[in-house]
Amino acid sequence: MHSSDTAQIFLEDVRVPAKNIIGEEGLGFMYQMLQFQDERLGAALGMLRCVDKTISETIEYTKQRQTFGKPIIDNQYVHFRLAELATENELLRALTYRAVDLYVEGGDVTRLTTMAKLKGARLIREVADTCLQFYGGMGYSSELPISRLYRDGRLFSIGGGSDEIMLGILCKLMGTLPKVKK
Repeated sequence: MHSSDTAQIFLEDVRVPAKNIIGEEGLGFMYQMLQFQDERLGAALGMLRCVDKTISETIEYTKQRQTFGKPIIDNQYVHFRLAELATENELLRALTYRAVDLYVEGGDVTRLTTMAKLKGARLIREVADTCLQFYGGMGYSSELPISRLYRDGRLFSIGGGSDEIMLGILCKLMGTLPKVKK
């Protein structure tokens, strides 16, 4: 994320005038936790398009790139693997659209958005790694979008809650977390 200006910010002895307070005082953490559902759902939707585009670009590239006198796409492993990745994205699309429908109805989307973000973030990494391999050494060069996805796609498993946080939320919702001894 070369364009991200992510940095630590330290605020000490800051006073916020009452007229500038957003929401109810003391509920900022709760507001942030609720906002995460919107962020995660938006991320899942964005990941769908990213995977679609990456697969399409890889198909076009592998039609042009040749080894041993034939296009890379003619290799059964390559076209089978791209079909598998497209299938995974359609499964993610179904889950994400189901979450959107529930969101529009005003339902609790925590479980579905958490699943969609977890699956989407992992799929982005898998797609980036697989497709970059099909580009060969050229895919690792900074001139091609696949190298950026390979580098920046990793953020999906961190931003908005890491994969481990997603798993913890799902386990809590499923009732499978170990009991805490008091």
